[in-house]
Amino acid sequence: MEYLLLFLEGIATFVSPCLLPMLPIYILYLVGKNADNKKLIFNSLAFVLGFTLVFIALGTIFSAIGVYLNDFTNIINIIFGVIIIIFGLDFAGVLKIPFLNRNTKIKKKEDSKGILSAFLFGIAFGIAWTPCVGAFLSSALLMVATTGNIIKGIAMLSMYCLGLGIPFILSAVLMEQLKNAFEFIKRNYKIFNIISAVFLIGIGIYMIVKGVIGI
Repeated sequence: MEYLLLFLEGIATFVSPCLLPMLPIYILYLVGKNADNKKLIFNSLAFVLGFTLVFIALGTIFSAIGVYLNDFTNIINIIFGVIIIIFGLDFAGVLKIPFLNRNTKIKKKEDSKGILSAFLFGIAFGIAWTPCVGAFLSSALLMVATTGNIIKGIAMLSMYCLGLGIPFILSAVLMEQLKNAFEFIKRNYKIFNIISAVFLIGIGIYMIVKGVIGI
């Protein structure tokens, strides 16, 4: 269940207001204005690998911390569940948590990038954009921290990265074909925000219930 939730969290992160509008700039930065589809695919994969390594490193740290808190798993589930519900309320606009609402600008560049540059850009994205995707990433990390198992934590964060990375690669390759879909999402951000907020709150409730009944 946790793996599916984290995969869906990755997708929800992709369509978040701080990420999706910047997608054309990411692609332009990665491949330049004259790059072909082959280069676009390889650079997109390198970019996704870059931020995946950053997020998995964070997941490993949180999993390692969770090992020492294993005796208090139920209490931690309840506490983290409450925190995730607060993240959901922030996403819905009911609350405003400053560190979850920061953004980072990327300057447009039209020179073509190599795979190494795309990989390093992915690492930079993983570090710089952490506050921007904070609600979903924090939720994922809190879920990972309750596992008390480093290997499982890495696997769970990998599912989150897949949820974020697969749509990115597909949208990079099919940018023109998906233009209308992106415009639809932008026009209906309020609805998508509410759906995302309900999803986060649902995860929080799931963790609280998990802590209460000790599963």
